[in-house]
Amino acid sequence: PPDEPPPRRARPGTGSPDSPGPKADPTAEGSPTRTRWCTGTRLLVTAGALWTVFLALHLLLTDRWWRWLVVEATPPVAFLVIPLLLLAASPLARPVRRWLAPALLIHVLIGAHLTGYGPAWRGPDTDAARGPAAGEEISVFSWNADYWDMDDDPDAFHAFLREQDADVYLLQEYLHWEDEDPILIDDTERLREEFPDHEIVVEGELITLSRLPVVAVHHRAVPDRENAWYWEGRKTQRTDVLVGDTTLSLYNSHLPVPFRVGDNPLSERFHSFLADQFDWRTRELEWLREDLADNPHPALITGDFNSPWMGSLIDLGPDVRTHTPEGRLLPATSWPIADYPLPRLWRLDWLFTSGDLTLTGYRFGGGAEFSDHRSQEIRLLVP
Repeated sequence: PPDEPPPRRARPGTGSPDSPGPKADPTAEGSPTRTRWCTGTRLLVTAGALWTVFLALHLLLTDRWWRWLVVEATPPVAFLVIPLLLLAASPLARPVRRWLAPALLIHVLIGAHLTGYGPAWRGPDTDAARGPAAGEEISVFSWNADYWDMDDDPDAFHAFLREQDADVYLLQEYLHWEDEDPILIDDTERLREEFPDHEIVVEGELITLSRLPVVAVHHRAVPDRENAWYWEGRKTQRTDVLVGDTTLSLYNSHLPVPFRVGDNPLSERFHSFLADQFDWRTRELEWLREDLADNPHPALITGDFNSPWMGSLIDLGPDVRTHTPEGRLLPATSWPIADYPLPRLWRLDWLFTSGDLTLTGYRFGGGAEFSDHRSQEIRLLVP
């Protein structure tokens, strides 16, 4: 056979024609690279994801699952402060800040609403009080009296009430307490002496004093047995009064506490109490919503609802307005002002209206000498 031609020599630097091409330099400019997140970025993204899950669960489960009552004790301001802190740190997460910051901003807006900021929260119309009267203005004093005068000087306690000089008093915890049992009291004789111009209406632990004529009461019948007045009685007292020619319905509420502070959260007693209280609160809220929906009169609803989520996650109906105190920069809070070594981060005392009522004044007052709740001082224009 003829001799095969000698192999061609490769030019210097080109390699043989059969050899693979030059390897790409991963450091060369323009080559695709995968950015690795630093530890801080990973932590921030993880925190944002966990907060998103927690917020979604809170929006879905509040007032729907009895075990979530424990989580409902979280102060609403936490839902504003935590996403604000994450948002403030988002510029440090450079690889993801373009999408992380807008997502956290949405969380901040949701937290602001839950905390009590935004157009859904109505303050009083103080200009209406100074303008030409479009009705009759009345004053209302609402307060959880913390077991009445059980641990207080009765004279000082009644003097505090008298100083408010309100047309209507809507008071809760008109009772004493011993161990785990409510104690029925009768202070009506003293109250008639202190408030001779007021009618007195009592239902269980709820009491209404009205300088305005009482035209109807709506009591629930309870069995005639020990403490049924408390455990089976209604937790919202409705009293209808006459303001000029208008019948005004006054709802005085004290909803059940979600759990007992001091109980072991791992005990069967704690969880049994939690489930019972949730069922009790649910029944009372359902009655209140139904009664408001069927009531043709304008209504004022106020009292201690034992939840910081009224008006935001727990509503009383489509035609019921939530109100917030006037002249405030920080979130409105009413509890605790005494008895508990906790900062005042919760609003448990609320005000709602329905119908064509105009709120002309609303503020949280005092009461720390006698109660762990701030009082509510309300002025209302009734057409």
